[in-house]
Amino acid sequence: MDIFESRINSSDFSQIFDYQYQTALAWRNSSLEERKNRIVKIRDWVKTNQDAIRKALTDDFNKPSIETDLSEIFPVTSEINHALKNLKAWMKSKKIKTPLSMTGTSAWIQYEPKGRALIIAPWNYPFSLAIGPLISALAAGCPVMLKPSEMTPATSLLIEEMINTCFDSEEVSVILGDAKVAEGLLALPFDHVFFTGSPQIGKLVMKQAAKHLSSVTLELGGKSPAIITSSADIQDAAQKIIWGKLINCGQTCVAPDYILIHQSQHKLLLSELRLAIQQYYDPQYKGIEQSPDYGRIINDRHFQRLAGYLDDAIEKGAQLEFGGTVNQHHRYIEPTLLSNINESMSISQEEIFGPLLPILTFDDIQEAIDYVNGKPKPLSLYIFDQEKSEREKILLSCSSGNAVINDCVLQFLHHEFPFGGVNNSGIGKSHGYHGFLAFSNEKGVLKQRVGLNNVTLLRPPYGIKTKQIINSLIKWF
Repeated sequence: MDIFESRINSSDFSQIFDYQYQTALAWRNSSLEERKNRIVKIRDWVKTNQDAIRKALTDDFNKPSIETDLSEIFPVTSEINHALKNLKAWMKSKKIKTPLSMTGTSAWIQYEPKGRALIIAPWNYPFSLAIGPLISALAAGCPVMLKPSEMTPATSLLIEEMINTCFDSEEVSVILGDAKVAEGLLALPFDHVFFTGSPQIGKLVMKQAAKHLSSVTLELGGKSPAIITSSADIQDAAQKIIWGKLINCGQTCVAPDYILIHQSQHKLLLSELRLAIQQYYDPQYKGIEQSPDYGRIINDRHFQRLAGYLDDAIEKGAQLEFGGTVNQHHRYIEPTLLSNINESMSISQEEIFGPLLPILTFDDIQEAIDYVNGKPKPLSLYIFDQEKSEREKILLSCSSGNAVINDCVLQFLHHEFPFGGVNNSGIGKSHGYHGFLAFSNEKGVLKQRVGLNNVTLLRPPYGIKTKQIINSLIKWF
């Protein structure tokens, strides 16, 4: 299935971009009901095409159907329901307080659509990470050009079918193609660009957007640590980390990238991690490769990258604690636990994005904090402990896009949560109200009473009275 050569050339999507300008003007005044109706079209399509979504994800990288329901369909339907329930409140202008110096005026924040938006979606959750931002854009009143990933052709074609069924191209348009197509799209002066992917590509997206001063939301990634203190419930931590790490075969931006475990709990953790893997993916002892619940690596390039990380770690002294089996023909990599990690290894430097889990130890919590702070700021920080003082020390000392205490990954499903990274792991927040804000301009409006002029005495020619008034306004605390 070859969709890498876009069916729409650069002149075609430039024309669509021009058409969407008129739509953006018309949608600037769109009503609550009009915006809701656009979102409902997607909801109705998803409801009647769930089997097609499951099949597309299976075709692309053997994603288990239950996992598709949990990580692709549910995030979209819950995002839709949350938007439909709360959109009226989000759109409503919000009155702001009047300071003494502005007596006589009134002011409020009015939310207007930014305008034409570009969404570039990734391959790891190709349906939910394309449609979730689209819901936010439609809620804000923005027409969209959407580029799904070329690495998941079945899902991308399905998204194209959905959008063509629900919208005219001047409202929402899907552009299929590879990185060259993305470059062509980024050459256009969009009002907002929403990109999900790696920090390396995110830098290029930001550079292109800067040429037009387009605002950006960058949902990136990085090496998200799981810190397990001496007070943690090790069995609970192991079960939650294995689930968070191995869903989608580890190809998850918020998956725990590595573990930092207190030395006193190291052996017990290894035992519980092995047990959790066995319970989840091989309860009948038929082999994990036979499990219907364990996915595969997206393509040969990423398989070779991960296999290379594993070989490099073993060659440089890593201890294989579990797993290590690979099958290139099926792009299968067994869940793998590694200890005795050092900084010369690729898995210590690069985001893993696969089912390899390095485990490092520490004696004092400050060691763990220093290790995390020695790397770029992560998208997520996971803390497993039962002592408030250590937990607060970690939260105050380590910067991250989000943090979760005693669990993994669940923050992505919390619609009131400002999901997103910081610096290297992302710019801007998304989901729910925060997604609505990403595609909206918060326009401040100030209203002065007719006939009232607060600043008459502050205008030239300046005199003693003016100086007295200004001195009264300048307050020292």
